[in-house]
Amino acid sequence: MFARQSFRCAQPLKQSFRKYSAEAAPKKANLAPIYVGVGLAGLGAGFYRYSTSAATEPKDRPKVFNGEDWIDLKVAAIENLSGNTKRIRFEYEDKDAVSGLPVASALLTKFKPEGGKAVIRPYTPTSDEEIPGYLELVVKAYPNGPMSEHIHSLNVDQRLSMKGPIVKYPWEANKHNHICLIAGGTGITPMYQLARHIFKNPEDKTKVTLVFGNVTEKDILLKKELEELENTYPQRFKAFYVLDQPPKEWTGGKGYISKELLKTVLPEPKEDNIKLFICGPPPMYKAISGPKVSPKDQGELEGILKELGYNKEQVFKF
Repeated sequence: MFARQSFRCAQPLKQSFRKYSAEAAPKKANLAPIYVGVGLAGLGAGFYRYSTSAATEPKDRPKVFNGEDWIDLKVAAIENLSGNTKRIRFEYEDKDAVSGLPVASALLTKFKPEGGKAVIRPYTPTSDEEIPGYLELVVKAYPNGPMSEHIHSLNVDQRLSMKGPIVKYPWEANKHNHICLIAGGTGITPMYQLARHIFKNPEDKTKVTLVFGNVTEKDILLKKELEELENTYPQRFKAFYVLDQPPKEWTGGKGYISKELLKTVLPEPKEDNIKLFICGPPPMYKAISGPKVSPKDQGELEGILKELGYNKEQVFKF
């Protein structure tokens, strides 16, 4: 699927970009969102919506994750989002507890196959950090992906070991005037975590632009949640979707995330206090920002963003 595709980000969109930019963004200060159909439908029955208020502040409740211990969480519910993607709810033993995860951060998951070595992979929860009783992961199963296939094999009442938090980018309200989220495939999960956190805080006035690349329309994870954010905060949140294999009726971007698209929808490098975040498969990093060296070393800024004039301090690689 997406991770196995050659992510030719530098290739121009397969449709006329002049037509694309003229219809989608006649003025840079008033970019129109690109998507098919505006849905306000919520999540599946029984699942938490980002707009649902958490009962109390997390400081008033016990926190599940302490950064040191592995914790076995039980599967409470499973929702099929597509043929290869599930939303899994894991419940806490203490129904009054919250995750205690700061934004932006991830969790480590672990399991040990019979006769093999332990498999450990990071995942970013998509549920609100302040909601008590459970967390949710959106997981896409990749062929020969040992952890994603294992998580997809879990049934209700089975358990998965988790540990965290793994802090990525500590966020404070109004830390930046405008942030841009450039995501591919499952790289949307930390982006959604950050956007959801910003928009649920009435004191945070940060503007958010999302550029989200996928293979097909069904691969667009969290589409309903993103559309709801965009319709609730139309002056502050704009989303642009690009598909490698779009349906005939698709009116959004076609092809791959390109230099021309990013130049059109992102704020100018000279604008004050902006931050660009990127998360996706390795070919995407290579083309757009250059890879990061390690979790603690962002590496040098390369690729399209460097060509457009951004500097290393303006970019964060998840």
